[in-house]
Amino acid sequence: MLDIITEPFFIRALLAGLAVALIAGPIGCFIVWRRMAYFGETLAHAGLLGAGLGLLFNASTALFAIVVSVILSLILLALRRQKQLPVDTILGILSHTALALGIVVIGLVTGAITSHLDILFGDVLTVSSADLIEVWVVTGIALVLLGYLWKDMIAISVHEDLARAEGINVPRAELIFMLLIAFVTAISMKIVGLLLITALTVIPAAVARRLSPTPEAMAVISVILAVIAVAAGLLMSAAWGTVAGPSVVLAAGLLFVLTLAWRRAT
Repeated sequence: MLDIITEPFFIRALLAGLAVALIAGPIGCFIVWRRMAYFGETLAHAGLLGAGLGLLFNASTALFAIVVSVILSLILLALRRQKQLPVDTILGILSHTALALGIVVIGLVTGAITSHLDILFGDVLTVSSADLIEVWVVTGIALVLLGYLWKDMIAISVHEDLARAEGINVPRAELIFMLLIAFVTAISMKIVGLLLITALTVIPAAVARRLSPTPEAMAVISVILAVIAVAAGLLMSAAWGTVAGPSVVLAAGLLFVLTLAWRRAT
């Protein structure tokens, strides 16, 4: 295993995973606070459709994933104002429609969805130097935007109506936050895959919530846990030959189980 973890491809994979962990942790905190896990899943499925369109037009799958996720975010913002259907029902319809359409498009382009399982479950060990630069640039931009939004998003998470009364532009803040989720979804395709990215954002944040006295502490702890999950998952993959993306998610799930057991023991 020592030979593998010193290889350039493994180091690139680790650095890319750490970049995603840096932004997935704090974004996951807001997803947990605002009970938006299903929303994150919907954008991930939209990313799959975007990746399929990218393959269809022989263009960047990450770019198309971002574009389609942003379009779906705007549709969701508009549909939230209607009162005829609950939001979770709308999310269910859009999520599975986007998932099905994405699978159909990829199947039509490549002949079989199995030709691109890396989009679904990640293939972090194939990250190139160009991919690594792209991931870190997007992560840096996302962190800056999240820092700008931090206080507003906390106020909205605590009490949305009160945040409006204090002069916070709630629709604008929510739109930017949705864009951040879209960016994280796109850059996470090669790390854990579109079907598993929600787990990497939600699980570390859920664990951190049980251990944190303040929102800032929760963000820091969630990043630390996401980093541990990425490192442990990649080491698991190197040692046992398991698929890297699911291994990262399994490591995060194990952290959740361990914290449950620790809290009960104490």
